[in-house]
Amino acid sequence: MSELTYETLLVEKHGPVARLLMNRPEKLNTFSTTLRQEMLSAVNALNADPELRVIVLAGAGRAFSAGADLEDGFSGDPAHLGPLTEHMLKSEYKPSILGITDSPKLWIAEVSGPAAGIGSAYMMACDLVVMAKGSYLYQAFAAIGLIPDGGATWQLLRALGRKRALEVIVGGERLYAERCLELGLCNRVVEEGEETQATLEWAAELAKKAPLAVQFSKKALSMAADLNFGEMISQEAAMQSICISSEDSTEGVTAFFEKRPPVFKGR
Repeated sequence: MSELTYETLLVEKHGPVARLLMNRPEKLNTFSTTLRQEMLSAVNALNADPELRVIVLAGAGRAFSAGADLEDGFSGDPAHLGPLTEHMLKSEYKPSILGITDSPKLWIAEVSGPAAGIGSAYMMACDLVVMAKGSYLYQAFAAIGLIPDGGATWQLLRALGRKRALEVIVGGERLYAERCLELGLCNRVVEEGEETQATLEWAAELAKKAPLAVQFSKKALSMAADLNFGEMISQEAAMQSICISSEDSTEGVTAFFEKRPPVFKGR
């Protein structure tokens, strides 16, 4: 992959792990027009890089992302804001969020400070989440007469159930890291200042896993939310057929009997 350079993003590579950093710290990494557009470009580029197996999404400074930049694109005639916002959500946010959820690679959110508004949607879209103590998820929409977007309602319903999700949405409660861990909204909570190292170390370990198994595990869990039990058994069988026929499966079995770590190649 050629070097990626952006105005509002930074990309770091650590072998098979990339760290995608939202880089508007003076604005708490709120989403401007440029950041929305560059995020889509970066997600597509990182997903297409054959050298990468895990991508970490983080924010520079003291926030993961405080949501949308209300000074960028939210002024003018209110009659025009609705259609503009709908277009923005469908054409810019949606493709990059789906690029994360549908990626064959693992995405890990590294959360410092607030993950608010649309920032929370990107956090929840990631497959795994590491949060620093003191960081929090916040549905800020009700305070300005809006509803969650970017798929946040879908994520919250499945993580929390209807009643608790509705409480979080309309109540505007900040869910701090320890509470997110209890509710299943994050995987790990670490001391403040240790989130980057902890996330990159975890990412490096996960990058050693069999890429095909990771890809189909993500796909199976997504399908399981909508299929009945019998249908899911059949889908698992079809995906297992692909995995067990792969070179990586042969390598895994061989390594097991040879009592050594497997070296997976994604084929």
